[in-house]
Amino acid sequence: MLIRALLTVGLAFAIAQAAAQTALPNQREGDHIIKDFRFASGETLPELKMHYMTFGTQKKNAAGEITNAILLLHGTSGSSESWMVPTLMELYGKGQPLDASEYFIIVPDAIGRAGSSKPSDGLKAKFPHYRYRDIVEAEHRVVTEGIGIKHLRLVMGASMGGMQVWMWGEMYPDLMDGLVPIASQPVQISGRNWINRRIRIEAIRNDPGYNNGNYTKNPTHWAITAPSGPLGTENVVRLQEEAPTREAGDAMYKKLMAAAAKNDANDTLWGIEAVMDYDPSKDLEKIKAKLLAINFADDEANPPELANVEPAVRRIGAHAKQIVIPQGPQTHGHYTYFRAAIWKSYLTAFLKELPAPK
Repeated sequence: MLIRALLTVGLAFAIAQAAAQTALPNQREGDHIIKDFRFASGETLPELKMHYMTFGTQKKNAAGEITNAILLLHGTSGSSESWMVPTLMELYGKGQPLDASEYFIIVPDAIGRAGSSKPSDGLKAKFPHYRYRDIVEAEHRVVTEGIGIKHLRLVMGASMGGMQVWMWGEMYPDLMDGLVPIASQPVQISGRNWINRRIRIEAIRNDPGYNNGNYTKNPTHWAITAPSGPLGTENVVRLQEEAPTREAGDAMYKKLMAAAAKNDANDTLWGIEAVMDYDPSKDLEKIKAKLLAINFADDEANPPELANVEPAVRRIGAHAKQIVIPQGPQTHGHYTYFRAAIWKSYLTAFLKELPAPK
């Protein structure tokens, strides 16, 4: 079952590394180097490397500008490969909502992930303490400077990527026609969500081998708390199906802990703490693009009962709406975003509502 793979701290990244890749038209990877990048903290890097993937078919207007670009954003522990898992690949087929013969698709690795600059590249604890705004700004420069896109047809993301979609709409309101944040809420991380993250932060910082981030051997003691992340996001029915006995629960716990221990501690810590500046609730009225928020009734990370999204949608105006997918036998809580078959019909309908490309 897909859940066995999703219930690892590596999440979609681990799946994608092992998944057979379906050929996509014009699939390429590249790096955009940003000189003297200044982070919101005031810290700087002489060179910030931003890795990205592109695929699909470019369509251009008379001025030679690409008019059909779509940007996809991944989750906290994922990468551009997260959008290549088998259950999402169906999005890019002929006649599908993100048909690769009709769209040019850009998928970057966020700061701190995969092929982009990160603490484990060598700077360790000296790596700048980046935040979500830094990630969005750097990815914007990939799109506009590195690839030369002047306008996006759609910005879509899930989990961390979904959170950053709200920010894209506020920071660059004229850049896109549509916004689709998935599995996210446009409010500051707090309550159970933040406490769960805080547990993982403190576990790393207090690991006996952490040495303030200047370790020579990756510490792993912190991984004993790492399973709290997946356990706080997955549908409880799916969890019970996977661990119907104490023995099965022990086996799942050991698998989750072992997967977490393979990750670099600084990369993990910096990635968790990056959320600390996230609060798009202050500038929702700046969003001009049409917006479709897709959430899931059994998402324990973004519980609909907190009622945070609908008021935000009303503040944005008539060009915004929310869909909440009900719990069902195929839903996986927060991880339902990996199952395009469950929500892609809403994306298809939304894309038909967008204005004609400029």
